[in-house]
Amino acid sequence: MKKRKKWLFVGVFVLIAVFVIPEVYAYFTKQNYESEVIAEDERPEGYETATLAGGCFWCMEPPFEKLKGVSEVVSGYTGGRTENPTYKEVSSGNTGHIEAVQVYYDPDVLSYEQILEVFWRQINPTDNGGQFVDRGEQYTTAIFYHSDEQKQIAEASRESLDESGRFDQPIVTPILKAETFYRAEEYHQDYYEKNTFRYKIYRGNSGRDDYLEKVWGEDRKTNLPEK
Repeated sequence: MKKRKKWLFVGVFVLIAVFVIPEVYAYFTKQNYESEVIAEDERPEGYETATLAGGCFWCMEPPFEKLKGVSEVVSGYTGGRTENPTYKEVSSGNTGHIEAVQVYYDPDVLSYEQILEVFWRQINPTDNGGQFVDRGEQYTTAIFYHSDEQKQIAEASRESLDESGRFDQPIVTPILKAETFYRAEEYHQDYYEKNTFRYKIYRGNSGRDDYLEKVWGEDRKTNLPEK
């Protein structure tokens, strides 16, 4: 009987650690406060910016942050109408924003073409209704270009992938001019590191990895140098 009570206590403690503590942390790190605009002069000097949307931004940070030449990856919102939207507002689908990341990279180490190689390997570019378990416009994919050169590179990359025969449906990921980018609440930045267990549960049940493994197989991993 004592042993049973002990395991019951352990189970309750684990549940508290997994679900309650992160919520308390979220409160004190302003999870529901307004997002903030990232100005051009706030970006690392000498680095270029790639703005990409691939569904849940928690899942879009890790693949880029591990690359050599990437200074930082920031989760945020872009493409909408509401100024300084909160996560709750964006996730409701009523602001016009979509979840996205900004990747700050050294062009002398990593090219924009290579950034896109990684990007395509994280998403389902044939789905215009969301990404995997997350549904709605706020979770759709997009490439936001910051220059005419980025636009041309993105269009060529999308066309090449579309013609590769890898997908049995047309690629619908739009290529759009970059707009105001709002940095998401601190709670969301590097979520995969701050809340590793919860992130793994979410990702494992999202269907993302199953889909990517099926579509890309051995080609899923690039040969780009990592940190």
